[in-house]
Amino acid sequence: MGHGDITPPNSEPILPGPGASDYERYLRTDELLSLQKPSDERIHPDELLFATVHQSSELWLKFAVEQLDRATALIDDDRLLEACRIVRRVVTALQFLTEQLDMLDQMDPWDYNFVRTALGHGSGFDSPGFRELARATPQIAEAFDRALQRTGVPLLDLYRERARHEPLHALAELLTDFDERVRLWRFRHYSVVARAIGEESIGIQGVAVQQLTHLITKRQLPKLWEVRTRLVDAFERQRSGDADIARDRA
Repeated sequence: MGHGDITPPNSEPILPGPGASDYERYLRTDELLSLQKPSDERIHPDELLFATVHQSSELWLKFAVEQLDRATALIDDDRLLEACRIVRRVVTALQFLTEQLDMLDQMDPWDYNFVRTALGHGSGFDSPGFRELARATPQIAEAFDRALQRTGVPLLDLYRERARHEPLHALAELLTDFDERVRLWRFRHYSVVARAIGEESIGIQGVAVQQLTHLITKRQLPKLWEVRTRLVDAFERQRSGDADIARDRA
């Protein structure tokens, strides 16, 4: 055996399917790596970059949605700490999803127009992952509301007395992280499109790029943001009352 040979002694594949190794068979790399256009079929070399980002995005979205569904079931089973662990995975997946969009900024706007012609009527609105995320998000929000109802604690008091309801409070904050990550992802996607074709352009399906901005401002779990305003009001009322008591005692 030569010094450069790193083949382990038990390297013969034992799993069924195509592929020269069990690694390739388990991950189905032959199939996975055939899903991108071969170089002689691309109208521009950056098609591979575009496809890589968007195909991997669909994988991360598939993972995130599956984890959201799993966390929803855990919340309904009152396994809140386990649900927190799973929602944290979703938050991290959305972070990866957002950061990889940086790669698309490396496409020159002129080159992007060549790639754009290969998309037909394709649009991010047609993303299966996008649609599934839109389905799963209200469901976990409703599960959180049910957990609040079972606990009997108003959302405002959950934050004012978090030590008494620590698992539920932790879940509320992780769901806030999730909502924020969705917003950041949508903003980053908008900025990629605006950088590529400008804010005044019309998208492939006839939607103006500027119209995408309404998605950025939309909150997925608005109650978790509204309670922050209510907490400010409650804090000011309490501080005012404490000041009145102090004056009466003086």
